[in-house]
Amino acid sequence: MSTVLDKVVILEPMNPNKSTALFGGKASGILNWNDLAYPHFYNHREQIRALFWRASEVDMSADIKQFPNLSNEERNAFLKIIGLLATLDGPQTDIAARISHYSTDPSVKSIMATIADQESEHNHSYAYVLSSVTNLIEQNESFETGRKDEILLKRNERIMEVYNEFAANPSILNVLKATVYTSLLEGLFFYSGFAFFYNLARNQKMVGTSTMISYINRDELQHGRFISDLFRATLAENPEYNTKEFTDWVYDQFRHSVEQETIWSRYVLGEIDGIDLVEMEGYIKYRANKMLRLLGLSDIYEDYTDNPMKWIRAYVDNFDDTKTDFFEQKSRQYTKTSDLNGFDEL
Repeated sequence: MSTVLDKVVILEPMNPNKSTALFGGKASGILNWNDLAYPHFYNHREQIRALFWRASEVDMSADIKQFPNLSNEERNAFLKIIGLLATLDGPQTDIAARISHYSTDPSVKSIMATIADQESEHNHSYAYVLSSVTNLIEQNESFETGRKDEILLKRNERIMEVYNEFAANPSILNVLKATVYTSLLEGLFFYSGFAFFYNLARNQKMVGTSTMISYINRDELQHGRFISDLFRATLAENPEYNTKEFTDWVYDQFRHSVEQETIWSRYVLGEIDGIDLVEMEGYIKYRANKMLRLLGLSDIYEDYTDNPMKWIRAYVDNFDDTKTDFFEQKSRQYTKTSDLNGFDEL
């Protein structure tokens, strides 16, 4: 029987400032970044906060002209993939907030608030992209994809089940399961979509959109690092859940997710020039191995420890150093420049 969690009170001065547990513990609600139960969470906070950007600051003028000239297959994939990304990022704002409501560590609440804000901007960016390049009818149809497309509905079944189960029955076990799926979303589910936009960009198409996607991708990398750390720390505090049964459940979710992501990539990228679907499947497995290692688990795809999709490295593909730069200078369409904004160190 998993420990049931209650929503945490906002302020309880009788409790210590330093939390006694991430979930189900005690804390006053007063956040002192110099006195944390997990001091390295401050580094996560700083790395995530450093990535601030707004969709409206990305110049879409060239994309507006190019979108009508894309092939029918490219336009169709563009709209479907934006629909996918919106379907995934919309709930991420909510799940981040819900996890924070049950955490008794104020640093987790603060970091999750920043993540929720960034996920909200990601979702806004998809609407911003579509409003720039197409009419309202196609915009709305794209956002309906997550509700109506049978392949996408099948793909998202387990995400929906795990997230909704946590919402209905908040417990330590369901927090752990929700963080596993958050990790999958941040580190695996977006990547066939990201690859599509990066493939357009390497052919000098829709560079504004791909620039936006690279910022989203960079955010997701940092979110994934923190969520994985939160998962490991929560499991360490609650070793009774660190069982073979739970570990097998995690591996099963990864195998299922790889299968569904592969089916989706074949469905949406099958007619796109420049993307090798065999490489794409290998890249999905490579990403799964990478995320498993972040969660403290072992690879499940022995032949995919290295990135088989070499060209994507020019965009973003590194958890430890997300400073990868792709056609920065003239080709980048980011209009806001400052010594303080950090975008020159992508």
